[in-house]
Amino acid sequence: MAKGTILITGASSGLGAEMARQFAALGYDLALCARRTDRLEELAEEIHAAHPDTRVEVRRLDVTADAEVFAVFADFAESFGTIDRVIINAGLGKGAALGTGRAEANRETAMVNFVGALTQSEAALEIFRRQEKGHLVMISSMSALRGMRRAMTTYAATKAGVAALAEGIRSENIKGLDVTVIFPGYIRSEMNDRVEQKTRMMVDTETGVKSIVAAIEKRVPKAYVPAWPWVPIGVAMKTLPLSVVRKLS
Repeated sequence: MAKGTILITGASSGLGAEMARQFAALGYDLALCARRTDRLEELAEEIHAAHPDTRVEVRRLDVTADAEVFAVFADFAESFGTIDRVIINAGLGKGAALGTGRAEANRETAMVNFVGALTQSEAALEIFRRQEKGHLVMISSMSALRGMRRAMTTYAATKAGVAALAEGIRSENIKGLDVTVIFPGYIRSEMNDRVEQKTRMMVDTETGVKSIVAAIEKRVPKAYVPAWPWVPIGVAMKTLPLSVVRKLS
């Protein structure tokens, strides 16, 4: 018998796909959604091959289409009967320094990363309030701790918004609801696969996601992952002058 059902958005690649693999290995059934259904179907086949008893369902989802988010979440809830955990992971890393002619890229990142996360939270909480139980997980970023420069400015701002949204929901103290916000450091994923492979402190996807999954399973309110070196860096980032912080972006 499955430990529960986890809904993961942005599950077609990167952190989302690896979380699906690792949660399947822990005995969870999976509701996976993303825009690229061909990749989702390949992932489902891979998981079935490794874990034949795991139930995996996939749906196409564009998190910027509000009606689609509510419909897909409700459809998964009806199909599985209950959703135990929702991981709001879908994200975009486009961006440029403000005022340099790339306003559309920055706006697209804001719509996917924050407005999309808001809509997903609404849809997830409708399910959790009805069930009177659930675990909402939001994937933020270490960049959320301070303002970042150039191409990272909008991305960091959206992830700060995600963290604040999670804290606000937790503060509401909704019956039966746990809320976790994850602040990943440098973890290799499709979003950063063009970044220099020797970036300082970058870890491979499997290693980084192991830290994410462990924190989620503990249902901690927040976690900087991997813990080393990001816990001490996180503490330092809150007080360091911008002249030092800018070297991290």
